Amino acid sequence: MNEHLWQLPDRTVRIGLRPLIMGIVNVTPDSFSDGGQWLDPDRAVAHGLDLVEQGADLLDIGGESTRPGADPVPLEEELRRVLPVIERLAKAVTVPISIDTYKAETARQALAAGASIINDVTALTGDPAMLEVAAQSQAALLLMHMQGTPKTMQINPQYTDVVGEVYGYLEERLAVLARHGIGPQRVAVDPGIGFGKRLDHNLDLLAHVERFQKLGRPVCLGVSRKGFINRVLGRPGWVETGNAGTLGVLLYAMSRQAVQIARVHDVAAAHAAITLFAALAERGSCHAGTPDSSV
Repeated sequence: MNEHLWQLPDRTVRIGLRPLIMGIVNVTPDSFSDGGQWLDPDRAVAHGLDLVEQGADLLDIGGESTRPGADPVPLEEELRRVLPVIERLAKAVTVPISIDTYKAETARQALAAGASIINDVTALTGDPAMLEVAAQSQAALLLMHMQGTPKTMQINPQYTDVVGEVYGYLEERLAVLARHGIGPQRVAVDPGIGFGKRLDHNLDLLAHVERFQKLGRPVCLGVSRKGFINRVLGRPGWVETGNAGTLGVLLYAMSRQAVQIARVHDVAAAHAAITLFAALAERGSCHAGTPDSSV
């Protein structure tokens, strides 16, 4: 069984078959699935506390939507949205808090407020100062692949070999970080499902998701309520309705021992499905090859 270690500032997280559940707290008015629900700081904090109660191992706080076509949010507005939420949650929960941003100053202030993970959809390329912030901190990092920007990423994305190209990009980013003194033990990776990918690209990445284990780092899948699920199901709309499709994708990846972090909106459903799958898989491996005497 694959096992990964992920170094955070105050702990080393050991990840086996059961992936960590990263609960999403979007402090935005326009996120694709839940925009506006948690824009008020009090509601966002309450939501974060609920997610931890439901079984979240991590909380991911974001103040700028990265949905297709989204416009950038000014730094001051992003800080106004996320800092009060991070400060309050950091005092109230023991699970690590992630800041979902590509802006170096947002990351710097979020870390000072209590975050310990930087989740950057640009893999530390969107802001030239982000590498320095990462190198000077002890924060854990989550690097994602994206072709283009949220504003442009779904305008005819092109690949010759999507799996090989995304793998090569993440491998190169790990090498760049190493040259800046950031060891791989601090880094997790994300193939960026839905970020500059058409339906076939997403399905190819997921069908071969175990390949990313060769990078030797925890793999995060952010498939929650993504539009490709409805397209596979032949349903209208570009955002999945419900969570059954999300869970199906995550359980497939678990069956390949190919996901270490599951970034989801519905923590309770993910926790139940993932916990049951892991318990049965572990029991099955323990008894593999043992005859059933009751037959």
